[in-house]
Amino acid sequence: MKFSFNFISRTQVTANGQAKNAKTQKSIFLMSISFSLFSLFSFAQVKDTTKVNQLDEVLVSAIRVTSKAPVTFSNLDKKDIKFRNLGQDIPILMNYLPSVVTTSDAGNGVGYTGIRVRGSDATRVNVTINGIPYNDSESQGTFWVNMPDFASSVQSLQLQRGVGTSTNGAAAFGASLNMLTDFYSDKAYGEISSSYGSFNTFKNTVKFSTGLMNDHFEIAGRLSALQSDGYVDRASSDLKSYFLQGTYVGKTTLIKALTFGGTEKTYQSWFGVDAATLESDRTFNAAGMFKDEFGNIRFYDNQTDNYQQDHYQLHWNERISEKWNTNLAFHYTKGKGYYEEYKEDQDFADYGLAPIAALPTVNTTDLVRQKWLDNDFYGTTFSANYKEDKWDVILGGGWNKYEGDHFGKVIWARYASTSELGDHYYDDFAAKTDGNIFAKANYKLNDKWALFGDLQLRNVTYKANSSETGLVDDNFNFFNPKAGVTYQLNEINSFYFSYARANREPNRTDYENGSPKPEKLNDFELGWRYLSDQIKLNVNTYYMGYKDQLVLTGELDDVGAPIRANSGDSYRLGLEVDATFQLSEKWVLQPNVTLSQNKNRDFYFTRDGVLQNLGNTNIAYSPEVVAGNRLGFTPIKDLQMSLFSKFVGEQYMGNIDSDGSKLKSYFVNDFNISYEFRPKSIFKSILISALVNNIFDKKYVSNGFFYTYDDDYSNPPAIKTIEGAGYYPQAGINILGGLTLKF
Repeated sequence: MKFSFNFISRTQVTANGQAKNAKTQKSIFLMSISFSLFSLFSFAQVKDTTKVNQLDEVLVSAIRVTSKAPVTFSNLDKKDIKFRNLGQDIPILMNYLPSVVTTSDAGNGVGYTGIRVRGSDATRVNVTINGIPYNDSESQGTFWVNMPDFASSVQSLQLQRGVGTSTNGAAAFGASLNMLTDFYSDKAYGEISSSYGSFNTFKNTVKFSTGLMNDHFEIAGRLSALQSDGYVDRASSDLKSYFLQGTYVGKTTLIKALTFGGTEKTYQSWFGVDAATLESDRTFNAAGMFKDEFGNIRFYDNQTDNYQQDHYQLHWNERISEKWNTNLAFHYTKGKGYYEEYKEDQDFADYGLAPIAALPTVNTTDLVRQKWLDNDFYGTTFSANYKEDKWDVILGGGWNKYEGDHFGKVIWARYASTSELGDHYYDDFAAKTDGNIFAKANYKLNDKWALFGDLQLRNVTYKANSSETGLVDDNFNFFNPKAGVTYQLNEINSFYFSYARANREPNRTDYENGSPKPEKLNDFELGWRYLSDQIKLNVNTYYMGYKDQLVLTGELDDVGAPIRANSGDSYRLGLEVDATFQLSEKWVLQPNVTLSQNKNRDFYFTRDGVLQNLGNTNIAYSPEVVAGNRLGFTPIKDLQMSLFSKFVGEQYMGNIDSDGSKLKSYFVNDFNISYEFRPKSIFKSILISALVNNIFDKKYVSNGFFYTYDDDYSNPPAIKTIEGAGYYPQAGINILGGLTLKF
């Protein structure tokens, strides 16, 4: 996991008080989960035990939508991804959805991966798992590397573009992604799958389910191990994960207790390469590079991220009547880890150490340091749903708390000064509380017209204390209204219009880089849906108007986190079209395209020492054209072939329209083929699949960074703005093949 760190120490009294208070709160919270689990299972014993199918869907009914709602969305379910689920992360599996752009630090879709939707980066995509927030509370990012092979435990996912409906966690400023984990299984099964491919990418997964025992209880689980050398030099990943759930199913009751998580050890690969190196040695990785005492260039072999994250969730769904159902959930996430790096010529003063008295005096040293993050995230979410002929009403909310310790250790130094093993050279603490309540309703006026309304109140408090953030004690109250209308012209045509307001707090890195303002967004969506037996068509136009949008500047901080800055007024205007054409029983075509304009209004920038108004400039990392396509062919039953295509237009990595910040457009194609045998004995099925990525061996770059700095030169001195850029090259043609045995 990537971290943001701070370098000021708390007083011992404050640290002990916060730690004691945090420990007390966590103890009470965990006791409440245990008590609730016991109570719910005891209550469930007296229920009518005739099960109701797919009660699982209630887990996310409060935040998901259907085509009856005036919201733009795409769905993927297990069968859509199983043929390509050979080790790559969830963002890569979503690459061909409308308005989506993905990238991979290692270049092959394993390890650190990222996603942007409508030009908005991962910090602005709200992610929930079974309705529980997954985004990191401080950075607001999502780190899929902490949950390798999680796709193997996902039943379905929905990507809502734009603000979407009210959900738990930080507001969606580009999209919201909600995932539902595996349904319970009526029958017992086992599954073993292995895949292997380019760059020594190797994945092994074991899954099982007991089926419903006594028609009510199921236990299911998964273990996964994933390793890869990566396309980029030394961009290796060593990942392990697990998933375990126990389910009780009654006539009107579904109770799920589940835990999942993983460990990761990933060699750092966010340094990128410059333009010259991109041409001469595109896989070069500067991470860990240093000169030894004899002037030889070497690479530190443990320049790695190391992190473990464990999630615990308890869900109780109750169908009270034909019109009412409820969901109550508790969750707890424990995260702990560090990244380690070799640093040359570090000042003793930066580590609280005294110079070494010698001739000459020693003030610096080479050293190896670890920057740690030890955090806890816990809370509750709840909802009640009322449905009848005309009304579909949901009342819900959540309360979540995050507590994070940031500290650093020096584990080796060429000159140790007065340091002792285990000393902390900084200790910082941060806490964030996030509470919200919402009410949303669909009302069917008649057979043609339906109205939608959604009101959310959200309160956020954030406290931090470090030399980089300063003393932060902020409190935000946000009101987020949404409204829309749907018109059903006939059985195959419907139209919708919606308006949504969103407000969003800054993240930790924003505080480190200035005095940020919260963002505000007004999102207007107008769409047409066409649905027939052979054609499904969605056409959507959007206008997203921002005030104080925190746009990416293109720069990275010292731990690879993107730096953002308020841009004043800005907007995103676009047209999205996606379709499914069932050409015949054997052929299907699924194209999508997004055309957009993404602009900062009256953008100011200091160039050559002079503050200038650059007028309307392009927002960073926001291509004007993004298109995808799947051409599927099923010549015989159980044999499928798909050609996936993706085009991403030219984009700027900064906000000043500098030619030096441009990323070239690219067009890549992947080919997927699979065949599923269904033997009559031993195995229920045998699935053989292969994925050839980038089949035309395109040399392309999907991401990078851009920076500027002022340099004094000439005689007399003058200020000159210097620009630079780095690039993340992606792999050429590469192959993954897999075998899955189900029994």
